[in-house]
Amino acid sequence: MTIKERQPLVELRSVSKSFGQNAALKAVSLMGWPGSIHAVTGENGAGKSTLMKLLAGVHQPDSGEILLQGRRAALGTPAKARRAGVSTVFQELTILPNLTVAENLCLGRELTRGGLVNPRAVRHAAQQVLERTGIALHPDRLCSTLTVGEQQLLEIAKGLHSEAQVFIFDEPTAPLNRTEVDQLENLLRALKSQRKLVFYISHRLEEIFRFCDTVSVLKDGAHVATQPIEGLTPDTLVALMVGRELSALFPPRPQGLADVPALQVEHLAVTPHGPAVSFTLRRGEIVGIAGLEGQGQREIMRTLAGELGRHGGEVQAFTGDGVARTLPPGSVAAAVQQGVALLPEDRKGEGLYLDLSIEDNIWLGPLRQTPLHRRAPRDPALVQQLAERMGLRTPPTAPVGSLSGGNQQKAMLGRWLAAQMQVLLVEQPTRGVDVGAKAEIYTLLRQFTAEGGAILAVSGDLPELIGLCDRILVVRGGAIVADVPAQHASEEQLLGFALRSEAPTPSTPARPPTEVTPC
Repeated sequence: MTIKERQPLVELRSVSKSFGQNAALKAVSLMGWPGSIHAVTGENGAGKSTLMKLLAGVHQPDSGEILLQGRRAALGTPAKARRAGVSTVFQELTILPNLTVAENLCLGRELTRGGLVNPRAVRHAAQQVLERTGIALHPDRLCSTLTVGEQQLLEIAKGLHSEAQVFIFDEPTAPLNRTEVDQLENLLRALKSQRKLVFYISHRLEEIFRFCDTVSVLKDGAHVATQPIEGLTPDTLVALMVGRELSALFPPRPQGLADVPALQVEHLAVTPHGPAVSFTLRRGEIVGIAGLEGQGQREIMRTLAGELGRHGGEVQAFTGDGVARTLPPGSVAAAVQQGVALLPEDRKGEGLYLDLSIEDNIWLGPLRQTPLHRRAPRDPALVQQLAERMGLRTPPTAPVGSLSGGNQQKAMLGRWLAAQMQVLLVEQPTRGVDVGAKAEIYTLLRQFTAEGGAILAVSGDLPELIGLCDRILVVRGGAIVADVPAQHASEEQLLGFALRSEAPTPSTPARPPTEVTPC
């Protein structure tokens, strides 16, 4: 090991930062070493993004100092930070849609000839970067045609093109699919082997344990701990972040549910030639839908919500006094009128109007039930009551787009609480939400069912389904192949049903799940 490698690449010494009266960071000290993928985690508002923005030159510390390779650094602007060898990929994408992949990749580092940009040299340089990073994007492709995940990979490639020594990735996997996440992992491993330092901002436990070798935890702007990942478990890491273990995030299940239906699904066909599904959702319960990606879970949810048309079968929603009402196919408005509403996984793209206030977004729920000839309802007292119930401390007049992911999810839930829905169809209940907000959302969902509502939830996070739900339906090839009591479920068992017709023998005895024969 050289003398340079015996000292940290980055050292932050007692850095503090305030915004008005809000102390975002309080004398935080942190070191990052060559050849390390260093997670920086904590709840929303813990200070992790602010800390990294000091290193990226976006903000300047009020006190304390930043050292790069043992020397004090003045990172007054992002440009100065880049020249000092710090490359940042923020959550907010900076891709220019009217330029090509090559032009975006070389933006600010254009190759010129005779004082003019040399398009051939730019394209060649971009092609080399894309090949070196393994990112399969054509250099001539217009960026307006890229998916969000492809744009994120291009942002990462831009950082790698800078030949930096220190990289900051801020929640990089949020828009990525599984294949793109695998690509990201390969890039991270390559940077580690090149003795680069990567600061990886995330609150996703599975990513931290998959990618990182070190983790630093912040809470309320203060440094809690920095530890090797090998000495931690998900429970101990959550305890550092929120002060309680992972298992304590889930509220207790109710004991003995009354057999009162809320939603009855009979021989529902979501595709023209696929299998049909049948199940009953009871009042007071949360039922999860598990399965490998793309097995029909989304189609079931969207068909029940009225967004997709039905190819057979019947769906009945029950009122509070037990009256059954048949839901017509392909009508979101009819589903909402009968008390059935969807919370989509893409809350920014499909669920919320980001420029509107929290109050306006919540009132869209009751508005959906209001005839055109009637005045739109307004009840500020109810909004305030819901905000207090959900722990929303931001003024109701603030734009919903200014909220954290967890609070946006709460606002979307508040919309349907205000409309007094009976059944909630929840896609990915806590995707992009920190662990502290997860616990609050789980409690709100349980409160909804305790008051007589019912929830059908789809999640790719099996521990979440096991901890949150009363029953778990496993879907394979569009058919429900098992109905598993959640308190007796295990990840191994659920994956077994998702992969084949019979679950593997569990390592510990458990009550056998109920098989459901595909219709």
